[in-house]
Amino acid sequence: MADNRPRLFLLDAYALIYRAYYAFIRNPITNSKGVNTSAAYGFTATLNDLIEREKPTHLAVVFDAEGETDRASEFAYYKANRDAMPEDIRNSLQSIRDIIQGFNIPILELPGYEADDVIGTLAKQKEGEFDVFMVTPDKDFGQLVSANIFMYKPSRQGKGHEVLGIPEVCARWEINDPLQVIDILAMMGDAVDNIPGITGVGEKTAIKLLKQFGSLESLLENTDQVKGKLREKIENCQQQALDSKFLATIITDAPITADNDALKLEPVNKEALTPIFQELEFRNLAMKILGSEYSMVSSPSKKSTNPNQMDLFSSHQTTEENTIQRQAFSENYALLNDEDIPSLITSIQAKKQFAFDTETTGLNVREAEIVGISFAWDKGHGAYYPLSEQAEEAKKQLAQFAVLFQDATLIKVAQNIKFDTHILSRYGIEVAPPFKDTMLEHYLLEPDRRHGINRLSEAYLQYAMQPIEELIGKKGKHQKTFREVELSAAKDYAVEDADIALQLHKAFSPKLASAELTSLYDSVELPLVPVLRRMEGEGINLDTAFLAQYSTEITSDILEVKINIFNQAGQEFNLDSPKQLGEILFGSMGIPYKGQKTKTGQFKTGEDVLSSYRKDYPVMEDIMTYRELSKLKSTYVDALPQLVSPKTGRIHTTFNQAVAATGRLSSNEPNLQNIPIRTERGRRVRQAF
Repeated sequence: MADNRPRLFLLDAYALIYRAYYAFIRNPITNSKGVNTSAAYGFTATLNDLIEREKPTHLAVVFDAEGETDRASEFAYYKANRDAMPEDIRNSLQSIRDIIQGFNIPILELPGYEADDVIGTLAKQKEGEFDVFMVTPDKDFGQLVSANIFMYKPSRQGKGHEVLGIPEVCARWEINDPLQVIDILAMMGDAVDNIPGITGVGEKTAIKLLKQFGSLESLLENTDQVKGKLREKIENCQQQALDSKFLATIITDAPITADNDALKLEPVNKEALTPIFQELEFRNLAMKILGSEYSMVSSPSKKSTNPNQMDLFSSHQTTEENTIQRQAFSENYALLNDEDIPSLITSIQAKKQFAFDTETTGLNVREAEIVGISFAWDKGHGAYYPLSEQAEEAKKQLAQFAVLFQDATLIKVAQNIKFDTHILSRYGIEVAPPFKDTMLEHYLLEPDRRHGINRLSEAYLQYAMQPIEELIGKKGKHQKTFREVELSAAKDYAVEDADIALQLHKAFSPKLASAELTSLYDSVELPLVPVLRRMEGEGINLDTAFLAQYSTEITSDILEVKINIFNQAGQEFNLDSPKQLGEILFGSMGIPYKGQKTKTGQFKTGEDVLSSYRKDYPVMEDIMTYRELSKLKSTYVDALPQLVSPKTGRIHTTFNQAVAATGRLSSNEPNLQNIPIRTERGRRVRQAF
């Protein structure tokens, strides 16, 4: 790569869209209307990150054109194994195209050709003028790499992006020339595109053969130099191998050109992108791309003309712009000292309600230490009181606020109030009714949605709160505790939590009333909070001696069933490896395979597959028994005793009111509602409780 050469980036649209969609598959991104926006969000974030990091001079996004390609028309099996496009992706395509156009980036596609062919053709056309980067995770593109053409694999799960040139591609496949990637794929096949290759030849064998013969054609001309069954396989698949090479070869002379000026990267069209981001509700991403002036509404209200003429406990409220802006902390967030507390109490008592939040060193209510406590009494008005690291001194400090928490005329508001009352109780403070919980309020209004305060703030207040990770870092060994956060930053973060909780309560209360849910909220959900807190504190007894004995029994049963399986298979293997299990069952043992293979070409060995064979093949029943026993032992019998508190001798789970949309309780750490009951072996675990 030359520093002075312009840089052309060609993006493989569908590869990146699918990658983005499945990156969020376990926790999809949705807007307030329930629309899944994962694909559009992930693609846009990838595009913007690439532009910011790599500073391309020229850029294009390449799509597969609608309609059949020449390859598919000639070879019906080509990509025939692919599932239909997920509906959520299909519904996102127009938004993604609109976003690309809003970035002023050209969209390229060519009927009858795949995006790979368009990228390959343009890369070869432009390599004399540009350093060309093909942005895709698809291994096939390795064949196109040259001195001025590179593969650019975007970052995923924090691992960082990869740029692959000739040395990297050759090292990956143990080849001398990137063009030999085609021969590798022709021999080993490609399960993703349903390219068959040579039956029975995997990656390692393909690499070995290519080292010996240099190309597929040379191999086919010299099969007499190959020994044993491999020679037979190759000779039986000669035409199939040549067809596979044709399918694996990316076309580089497709009838398409692109003017350099048209590919030149231009500034984004903010006017075009704003309504798209508003519709999709990409608040933080929009601010990153469009700037802090980005607004979720078309005509924000005016700010107060004199926002500074307020003392600490003034009841005046400012009218703020309905603008998403991270860390736009109020000037009226104060740091409390002991002399301020009487004035705080008087001001809150006059308001008849307040919100509060505890800041702690962790999320385990039985072990976390309290670091500070925050209060809010009006929108944008609040205060933070830091607490001593010494528990006894912290108790004395908190006792100054007992008059507020024990006042039966004051409404206390919090987000997930059960957690905060747990913490305060350990420090000698009991929170008397009436109290309100914004998490439960939203749970009643939208039980199928997520109820975290950051999401609620964005959805209902159009305000993006500061992520805790900005203060303490991401999870891992280098993450700090809240006690290590600089005091001014801790104050802003903590008061913001209380401030937003108060605003959310004011927003949710009329919604509960109009939905006729207030009675359910006040008479069922809220009274249950202290009951669950006491249940969590009391804990659950566990007969660890019984489980130790049961573990010994299960270990013996596992050994017995393993021996039985190995005898039927005629060999020992790793029963916990789906790949090995599939090869033994449907390869060595010759059991006819009925279903489709996985995307990586493996036999499926899930419970549904094994169950379909259990009547005719006893080994399937044994494998299912082995899996049941192994899971029972590792997940429950051996794991549960490790969760017993050394202080109380009991298990202390967390009961969740706002998780199951059906209204039932759930629990976690540990998950006790899933203790097995369907089988006799599973029911024995319950005897330990």
